[in-house]
Parts: sequence; C-alpha cells; structure tokens
Amino acid sequence: MRTHTAAAAALLLACSLAACGDSTGPDAPKVKAKESSSKQVDCSDGSLGQAEWMENCADASEGAEAGSDGTDTAAPPAGETVHVLGDPALTVGDEGTGVLEMTPTTVVFAEESDGESPAKDIFAVVTVKKRPTTAAPAEESSPMGPGGWQWKAPDGQALDEGDGESYNVVLSDFNTSGPVQPGSFVWDAVAFDLTAAQAKGGTLVYVDGEGTAHQWKMPEQDSGPQVAEVKKDLSTVG
Repeated sequence: MRTHTAAAAALLLACSLAACGDSTGPDAPKVKAKESSSKQVDCSDGSLGQAEWMENCADASEGAEAGSDGTDTAAPPAGETVHVLGDPALTVGDEGTGVLEMTPTTVVFAEESDGESPAKDIFAVVTVKKRPTTAAPAEESSPMGPGGWQWKAPDGQALDEGDGESYNVVLSDFNTSGPVQPGSFVWDAVAFDLTAAQAKGGTLVYVDGEGTAHQWKMPEQDSGPQVAEVKKDLSTVG
C-alpha cells in the first residue's frame, strides 16, 4: 500500500514539473505569464524600474519616437498647443487668481544690451503684452512657485529667464511687474542668454499659476512690430 502511494506521489511530482496533461506543452505557462505581465505594465509609470521598462516598453518606445532614419519624430502630448509669435494665450494668474491674456509680440536677438555681453553667444529678448480678462486683477506667475518663463532649445534643454547675463537686459519701455488691473494692459519683456544653436528654432515657454505650460515657437530672426523700439532700448547706455 505504501509502495503504491509513494509511486503515485512520485508520478504526481513528475507531472507537475513536466506539465503533464497540459495540451499546450511545457512552455505554455511561461508564455501566458509573460503575456499577462506585459498587459499589466503601464509604460508611462515613472516608478517603473529600468529592467522592467526595457523588457516591456523599449520596443514600443523606439517605434513611436524614432523614424526609419533614427531621427526623433515624437509628437507633442495630445491636446498640447504650440502657438506662434503674436498668438494670445489665456493663462491662470499667480497662485491661481484671475486670468491673464499673454501675447508675445516681438523677438530680437542681440549681441549686447546696454554695453553688456552675454555669457554665451546671444541674448534673445521677447516682448510680452499682458491683459487681464477677468473682473479681478491678475499677476504673472512667479518662478519661485510653479511658474515663470523658459526658453526651450531645439534639443529640448530648458533655460530659465535671467540665467547667464540675461538679468542685465532691462528695457525701459517693456518693464512692468505686479498685478495688472482689469480693463488695462501692460508691456513687459523676458530675456535669455543662449548659444547660437539654442537660439535658432527655440520655443518660448510660460508656466502659469496652475502649472500649465503655454508654448510659442520662435522665429529664427528678429520679428514683430516692436523690433526697432527694442533695438533702440537695447543700445541705450546709462
């Protein structure tokens, strides 16, 4: 009796190791497990480990981000709008208060400002018209919080307003701060210290009081109705 029991146990163990009675073969459980695992992986989850991401997401990512020649062809996220110079954008004011219509109107590339040279190659100066669209005053979002201005270079590098020597670029006719009152508008300017490669084909980015990024594709040469005025302002020393 014990001999039969031992033999049956051995046969049961052997069958479990060899997947006896499974018509799909010994490799089927592994294939099924991998398929099930891949369906459950969220490739957009930033907490994924590198090994897990490479196993489940790398192939799909390469196909989506690169063309046949290996160049980056990734599209902006769905719903993201990239404006052009002169387009207005409705932005939430600082700390979520009010709404400011922001309109970058002119861009000028300058090799100096009031006798000051950039730390890199060139200053990019952009004039901005700010107009509240609500009954309450609204203020530009602060770079100390979620907001502020950046220049996104063609390779994706983000450069902050005021970096390098750009903090020295101050235009007398385009220089306002604080809340803007309803029924009025003001002119301001933002400046960046860039290399020639960063300046060419860059994108102006403004993050508002809710953390939403608004983008404007910048021309590669001086453009806009205030070019002459900005150049005059930049050349004024003292």
